Amino acid sequence: MTKFIRGIHNIKNFDSQHIVTIGNFDGFHRGHQVIIEKLKIESKYYNLPNIVIIFEPQPQEFFCKKVYRLTNLRNKIKYLYETNIDKILCINFNKKFSLFNSYKFVVNILIKKINMKCIVIGDDFHFGFNREGNYIFLQKIARKFKFNIIQITTYTSNGERISSTKIRSLLLEDKIKEAQFLLGHTYSISGTVVSNKKLGRIIGYPTANIVLNKIVLPVNGVYIVKVNNIFSYPIFGVANISKVLTVIGYKQQLEVHLLDININLYGQIIDVDFIKKIRKEKKFDSIEKLKKQISIDITKARNYIKYNI
Repeated sequence: MTKFIRGIHNIKNFDSQHIVTIGNFDGFHRGHQVIIEKLKIESKYYNLPNIVIIFEPQPQEFFCKKVYRLTNLRNKIKYLYETNIDKILCINFNKKFSLFNSYKFVVNILIKKINMKCIVIGDDFHFGFNREGNYIFLQKIARKFKFNIIQITTYTSNGERISSTKIRSLLLEDKIKEAQFLLGHTYSISGTVVSNKKLGRIIGYPTANIVLNKIVLPVNGVYIVKVNNIFSYPIFGVANISKVLTVIGYKQQLEVHLLDININLYGQIIDVDFIKKIRKEKKFDSIEKLKKQISIDITKARNYIKYNI
């Protein structure tokens, strides 16, 4: 079973050597999947355990707060668990850690704490202060610290590099099918259902409101979705991702109206799979206009599900 380690302070210096890979793994797309498969192959070759190092928040989020993100931490860990790797180390990316230069990171963490025997990286891999660490840097110090490096060639589709950035762009352009092809799986967000203002229930369309915390998703508007983790089978619904004003500024919220079922989901973790976008986000100057639009959205969703799924 995969072991999850939260924070460098929870690492006990490993006696066994490890096969390592490092990255954001945002979206866990097909390129990421290739790296993990190679990690497992090398782990078997060396007969050593493997470990995946991720960061929370992701470095770009630390330096620039409004950065689109494909997966929250829960989704990312779920995808990694499904690959049956041995360990996941999630490092808190804070100001102190951001100042680690590449040499300090390799020596203090990869060598002294993790006991790295081999590292598997993509050909665009950078790390350390100012992203100064890369494949060439690792080559220079590999002999001194007695570890091997395996660099994976960029994974492409139709000659184009598969990247989290590309997938975010496709989702921003409402090209869900194209994005999911590069992901290699359904675009999905999971989260805990919480109580809200209950406007949906008041107007006759109750919603499950899902915590997104501080992440910013590259989707916005109304979508046909499939919701898992309620029963042994999925439930279809209509989801609205919108911006709401809080005391500290705007944030996104995700609300899902389940079709043909009304159930209390407070406190439950659900997975929301995005199928197709219905429309962009709108503002309504009356409750009646909002109710009419929701009715139209639900009819469109039912028709699509009936004839396409």
